[in-house]
Amino acid sequence: MTETIKGFKDKTGKEAEKASFIREVIKQTFERYNFQEVETPIIEYEKFVKESSDEGDEVISDIFKLKDKGNRDLALRYEFTFQLKRILQNQKLPFKRFQIGPVFRDEPVKLNRFRQFTQCDIDTVGGNIKDEAEILAATKDILNALKIKSTIYVNNRKLLNEILEEQGIKNKLEVIRELDKLDKLPVLEVKEKLKKLNAEKILTVLKKPKEYFKKYKSFSEIEELIKYCKYYGFDIVFSPFLARGLSYYVGNVYEVKSDIKANGNISINSSENRQIKETICGGGTYKIKDIVSSGISLSLERLMIVTKVLINVDKILIVSLNQDRKAIALAKQLRKKGKNVSIYYGKPSKALAYANSYGIKKVILIGAKEIKVKKFKIKDMDTGKESALKL
Repeated sequence: MTETIKGFKDKTGKEAEKASFIREVIKQTFERYNFQEVETPIIEYEKFVKESSDEGDEVISDIFKLKDKGNRDLALRYEFTFQLKRILQNQKLPFKRFQIGPVFRDEPVKLNRFRQFTQCDIDTVGGNIKDEAEILAATKDILNALKIKSTIYVNNRKLLNEILEEQGIKNKLEVIRELDKLDKLPVLEVKEKLKKLNAEKILTVLKKPKEYFKKYKSFSEIEELIKYCKYYGFDIVFSPFLARGLSYYVGNVYEVKSDIKANGNISINSSENRQIKETICGGGTYKIKDIVSSGISLSLERLMIVTKVLINVDKILIVSLNQDRKAIALAKQLRKKGKNVSIYYGKPSKALAYANSYGIKKVILIGAKEIKVKKFKIKDMDTGKESALKL
């Protein structure tokens, strides 16, 4: 048996190159903002994994559980935020960190939703709304670098709670979880669930214009974030329906949606080729050890779907025609110049087929004749044209 477990997949060839490129763009961007990279274990104690979220959070029920030989209850990490509790010790605030790596969810497999995916997190522990703007600015830089047209939407959990209290609605967290499903389920389905919670009137309130919400105290936090994002040179959009389902959010919450055309990669409820909004990352303000913190999480796999950047790695194949020593010397020289080079020991016809199979666009033949004149022919595999390399 060689197939992968359902919900897991291999990345090879062009897909792996694209993933690596996006990961590097994210890493370098986070580093430019002086965020510190950290690494944490994939496996933790199950109790520790669960401590950061309410038992009602869907993600808690999706944790991958396992036991070691000592019969200890363990779990695969489902996100990075809970591990901040440990690595935060003895750190001077504000503590700015980022992490890129795999996380796991034991959930039904959906289109574009795997049970292992690469999460790219950025967090500031002990920050304020100005630090939130910086996090969103770094996110915007990444999306611009990847040529992803996007909109950042913002709301505030305290604002939602204020509205729910004013309307006399109880079970606030349950209601917020249902609101979070509005971009995943039909409106009528969400409305029916809100009716069971005696909270369907909240939909009418949330449809009101932006000016209406200025009467609530917590709206000032949204206005401050909008102001500081403008200082960074970009706009964010207030969306009163934005909820973010996890229980630990306490302030501003945000989601980034990308304008993309519906195609075979994206699941929609219509066969029309229409413009849709695909959520590619989200986050918000939360407390960790009673310290106000903010962060956002990007999915590398979702970015791979929506990016317009074409990855074209310039690769060279040196074909040795019984000139192995010279082929190795040339490869070393080209690698010092930053080129990606491999050597093929065999017949030219097989070498060209090999180059095509791995997307290698340039082939250099090294034989006795080339060594004598110190000139090598470079064959462009796309055009078939040859040029001279003189050393």
